[in-house]
Amino acid sequence: MGSTSSDRATMAEIAHAAGVSLATVSKVWNGRLDVSEHTRQRVDELLRLHGYRGRRQWRPDSAGTVDVIFPEIDCAWEGEHLRGIEAAGHAAGVRIVVSSLDRGETARRQLVQRLRAGRTDGAILATMTAAGPLVKALNRMNVPVVALDPASRTAGDLLSVDAANFAGARAATAHLLALGHRRIGLIAGLDELMCSRARRDGFLAAHDDAGVPLDPSLVERGGFDFPSGVVAGGRLLDRGTPPTAIFAMSDLMAIGVYEAARRRGVSVPDQLSVVGFDDLPGARWAAPPLTTVRQPLREMGALATRTVLGLAGGGVLDTHLVIRESTAPV
Repeated sequence: MGSTSSDRATMAEIAHAAGVSLATVSKVWNGRLDVSEHTRQRVDELLRLHGYRGRRQWRPDSAGTVDVIFPEIDCAWEGEHLRGIEAAGHAAGVRIVVSSLDRGETARRQLVQRLRAGRTDGAILATMTAAGPLVKALNRMNVPVVALDPASRTAGDLLSVDAANFAGARAATAHLLALGHRRIGLIAGLDELMCSRARRDGFLAAHDDAGVPLDPSLVERGGFDFPSGVVAGGRLLDRGTPPTAIFAMSDLMAIGVYEAARRRGVSVPDQLSVVGFDDLPGARWAAPPLTTVRQPLREMGALATRTVLGLAGGGVLDTHLVIRESTAPV
């Protein structure tokens, strides 16, 4: 007898039991043909045992639908992901349907009702949507799910696509340290987000690498948006001994630091170096052009689409530092 939806094993547990990767389990469930027959039979037996009904075989030449779900859509970050998602969807011959959960529980309930009434070949859940009741509802409907830039690893059984946040933050901070900065302010993101924790760890690691102690008073928290960058940047600049450089965990917060500096007559980069994270399209047009960590946002969206269709196995994509004119030696 198969397990109920409340107690059945996760796909990660099935992968462990079968001695294969989570990506392989996803391929078998999606009807992919590039899995050996022996492995397919072993995984398929475990899937059936734990209550996973087989999905129809997806073919690259078949018209299908991929649902993309964001917590909200309000900046270029989502737009860059969507460009990659749309391109990969077009190449695979599937429709892309975009939804936002900015109306909270009402939006989530309406989305689940629509998915139950219709048909989807998979769902891409961005950041904080990849958790809780929505994932459980999609699992009950046997809908493949991929987490795009997930907020946490708590789900455990989701294939995911994200960026090398730790390495990016470490490189950004090392760049400032190499320029001679020793009082570097940090505008962190929300602690509950996995990317925030990874970027903070990278910031700390770069200080450790250089043997430079971190001043805890130079750490502020923002919300990954422009207004919080203005506020947090202002607090840092109003310190008795302000930082000579600020690393903001998003480009929008970094541009907020620009505004905080302008209001105080502080010149960037002559008196204050600033580094962001994302490399959104507007970063190169900022005044001065912003040094930032480039996330491959379009590539992440494309990989998430291929992953949810069983054409790839998720993964972590590299970031790299783009040095422009917002940083200078002390």
